[in-house]
Amino acid sequence: MYPESYVKSGKLDEVAGLAKKIETTIVTGYKDDQNLDRSFIVNADGEVILDRAKTPENDNLYMPSKAIDQQANMGYLLCREVFQGEEGLPTEDQYDIIFNPIGVGMFSEEQFVEWTSEARKIAKSRKALVIGASHADGSYRNCGFSIPIAYCFDEEGQDVLVSHNDTRSRMIDTNLRKVEVLEYSMS
Repeated sequence: MYPESYVKSGKLDEVAGLAKKIETTIVTGYKDDQNLDRSFIVNADGEVILDRAKTPENDNLYMPSKAIDQQANMGYLLCREVFQGEEGLPTEDQYDIIFNPIGVGMFSEEQFVEWTSEARKIAKSRKALVIGASHADGSYRNCGFSIPIAYCFDEEGQDVLVSHNDTRSRMIDTNLRKVEVLEYSMS
């Protein structure tokens, strides 16, 4: 999974080709030709299984917010849609994993707590893994301050990963519930 608006719209075919080549699902977001944020999931066969606009603030959660592939029933909450997840995700749907790509980091410690608390609540209520990640630099409209975050909560709302102001990449094994920090050497 990658943060919101991570991929350029002109590169979506390449993302689909990569997913097929490495035989894995890719979850991300992109900005469309009108510069609007969209959700995007392509499966291991290179097929787009979810592509929808981001829900405007104060609207009901756009559907579909679920995609099914051979591996899992996936929910999708793009950025602040996490705050609509409890009401917006259909209650009759089963989810194995719910993704929350985030465009920017948090603007305060209080926002970080509020955001992760909401994601944890959704994990418990939907009995699903919930995974979220923001961009590493956290920049947004020259705000001057942003805390990059990443998290994963299990079906009971327990921490698998909570990363706060740490820009290292991580790989989560969703079966074993193990997290590996990816260290890169520039040599």
